[in-house]
Amino acid sequence: MSKVIEDILENALREIAAADSLSALDQVRVRYLGRRGALTAVLRGLGQAPEAERRAVGQAANQARDRIESALLARRARISAEQEAAEEAARAIDVTLPGRYPWPGIPHPITRVTRRICEIFIGMGFEVVQGPELETEYYNFQALNFPEHHPVMDDHDSFYVGEGRVLRTETSAVQIRTMEKRTPPLRIVAPGRCYRRDPVDATHSHTFHQIEGLYVDREVRFSDLKGTLALFARKMFGERVGVRFRPDYFPFTEPSADMSVTCFGCEGGGCRVCSGSGWLELLGCGMVHPNVLRNVGYDPEEWSGFAFGMGVERIAMRLYGIPDIRIFFQNDVRVLRQL
Repeated sequence: MSKVIEDILENALREIAAADSLSALDQVRVRYLGRRGALTAVLRGLGQAPEAERRAVGQAANQARDRIESALLARRARISAEQEAAEEAARAIDVTLPGRYPWPGIPHPITRVTRRICEIFIGMGFEVVQGPELETEYYNFQALNFPEHHPVMDDHDSFYVGEGRVLRTETSAVQIRTMEKRTPPLRIVAPGRCYRRDPVDATHSHTFHQIEGLYVDREVRFSDLKGTLALFARKMFGERVGVRFRPDYFPFTEPSADMSVTCFGCEGGGCRVCSGSGWLELLGCGMVHPNVLRNVGYDPEEWSGFAFGMGVERIAMRLYGIPDIRIFFQNDVRVLRQL
């Protein structure tokens, strides 16, 4: 029996030394010390050994088990240390390798154009203000003099979220909120994201960016509006750009107009981009409607003002020669790096 125990111990120590992973080491432990292991079988068979040998066999088996357990612990510690060292080496930085050039982030074209527009108006004495994208029907429609049954207030045109709230269809609501809190004179521009239920195509998107402008003071005239926007156009597109105003209609301004600039492609000569007209519509504008002034507590007999609103994507498409508005929202790095 002692010879059997010596053979078991010798084989176990040899396999423990050869184990190269924790899983292989655990298999050795089960093979010799598990419930059906070789040494466990010897200990369970002590009752069948001759009574004179039983004590000596038991002591030899227990000593063998202790040596196997000690060997297992030592080998486990060494394998764990080797694995940890290998993982640490894999995580280490090889300072001899050539460096990787990190591509620097750049502002999105829409962000760049928004900043440029705001910078121009800041230079003319305007202040940049912000407002919530989730608006009440009052600020988005009623305070801006929209008729009760205007089509834009229909579910098919605007995104309603319940409880009289709507995703703002334009940043004009910021003008109302600002006028409620301040007394004239004031000059503000309000950039921000807007939402409408427009079908997505080359020139329309349900989500877009807009910049509204407002100037309120005593004796503000339509000529002030034209001069301000003409100066903006020259600073934005160059001194040679032409400007044209034509009558239009907006509920919150009276009189109202749209402003166009000479086509960048043909410089007014007529081409496919401008449909042969030589002009590109840029923004809507007009004198603030007296009802809008009354809604914020301004006396229209004392105060007057002008307002304008422009789509940032439309201007960016003109500046960068982008034929499809969807390109701005596809986040194709190859395109963005060229703009």
